[in-house]
Amino acid sequence: MGFRFRSIRRAAAAGVLPLLAAAWPATLPAETRPPLAAGLSFQGTTRPPAARTGSASSRKRTKRATARPKRTPVVPALRFTTPRGAGALTSDLAQLLGSRTRTGTWGAMVVSITRGDTLFARGADTPLVPASTMKLFTTAVALDRLGPDHAFSTDVLRDGPVDNIGTLRGNLVLRGDGDPALSPRFVRGAPDAPMALLAQFTSGAGIRHVTGDLIADASAFESRRIPEGWLTRYAGAAYAAPFSALSLNENVVIVGVTPGSVGAAAGVVLEPATRGLTVTNTTRTVAGASTKLSIRRAGDDRVMVSGTIGSKAGTRRYQLVVGDPVTFTAGAYRAALEAVGVKVEGQIRIGRTPEKATLVTSLPSPPLARLVSVMNRESINHYAELLWRNAARGSDRATMGSAETAARTLQEFLTRQVGARADAVTATDGSGLSVLDRVTPRSLVQLLDHAHHAPWASAFHASLPVAGESELLRNRMRATPAQGNLHAKTGTTNEVIGLAGYVTAENGEILAFAFLYNGNDRWHARETIDAMGPTLAAFSRD
Repeated sequence: MGFRFRSIRRAAAAGVLPLLAAAWPATLPAETRPPLAAGLSFQGTTRPPAARTGSASSRKRTKRATARPKRTPVVPALRFTTPRGAGALTSDLAQLLGSRTRTGTWGAMVVSITRGDTLFARGADTPLVPASTMKLFTTAVALDRLGPDHAFSTDVLRDGPVDNIGTLRGNLVLRGDGDPALSPRFVRGAPDAPMALLAQFTSGAGIRHVTGDLIADASAFESRRIPEGWLTRYAGAAYAAPFSALSLNENVVIVGVTPGSVGAAAGVVLEPATRGLTVTNTTRTVAGASTKLSIRRAGDDRVMVSGTIGSKAGTRRYQLVVGDPVTFTAGAYRAALEAVGVKVEGQIRIGRTPEKATLVTSLPSPPLARLVSVMNRESINHYAELLWRNAARGSDRATMGSAETAARTLQEFLTRQVGARADAVTATDGSGLSVLDRVTPRSLVQLLDHAHHAPWASAFHASLPVAGESELLRNRMRATPAQGNLHAKTGTTNEVIGLAGYVTAENGEILAFAFLYNGNDRWHARETIDAMGPTLAAFSRD
């Protein structure tokens, strides 16, 4: 596939950019923020306005002073080069690698996909922590095993008859398929939009009353909710929420607190509404706008809201990671059923779908190509964990999705199709958040080469952020030859900086590259990568 990325970027924009415009902003990618303390993060509108202090004259002076344009400090960046010839490129990249970071370990490799030769290699076979560049492996194995047009399906089934007035004499089953798209990112509306839509479908299928229980079936995946290698300090962070085959709203609930009259309790609302969580509200409304609230989870099924909120404070919204995704999701479906007038007499319980259950309705996901685009462009760990396990299940759903089966599936894919060494990749999760993951720069470049020639190459390319233009690369390598050209997956933690992807050289060659740094000097490491990217774009053999 000898094409420049600029040509496919325009074609992909029509399908990808409208999708991203609808993305729900409450959960930010892990690479843009630190772990949240105690499972709580403030939204942009939740902090009270700063108190006004000082005399009127001092406030006027402050206003005049702040009205002047502020100077943004200019941070010097490494200059990229314009190498002519393979030898010059090798020399320039080597100099850049050694010019800034004085500690840590580098691994780097650059290969011309067009000509098939290696242009640069430094520590190419060194196993390094990949951070979110691990999502490239998840993307490739999912596209290979399932295909870019594959859609997941969250199903509703029944295990009894329905009479002519809509009474189901039996149980209703909500069966998960590991669909990442049960989110307002894809189903427009509030966080309860996916379950509201599924409840409408259920009512439209003629069910008005259920005499039995609501069974939540998440047996498509293993019961373990947190992968091996996720640090305990991640607990409660939205980017490291527990997952299951039944997951809703990326397993984050929004807690809305609205003041009442002075002296009365505040109103508390969950978004999505769910019967899987119980709220204990001991708040008190006080005069003014001052607010001191505590929102925390007690166990898996209780939300504790306490403290005071000012009568003039307005509604405050907080996000809280849920402990039990299965019950949370099933509880949201039950609340949505109640909202459309469908009564369920029994309880919510976790179980398997009865063998002879009858399908009532389904909620399909967008195609996989759209899911991986959102996953890679926003670096969503939750999506990666679901897709990694779904790749192990395959299109026939014959295998349970677990970390073990997913790692085995990835290993087979890499050794049999990509040509990587058996010891080149160690995967304990699909997102790269695990500190136990290891990959070599060579295995990343081999994967990129394979993906470029695969039947699903266009979906793989279009899923990657673009330098200077989109998502996590929007503010990087701007006003350089890499802008609008280089497209790659980032990887960022406190100890890792990585970038792996493609760039078109000045003479039209497609280059695949992988840069990985493990160490504490990550700011200088990122600066180095942001000089090497444009250097590759400016390279020519002439």
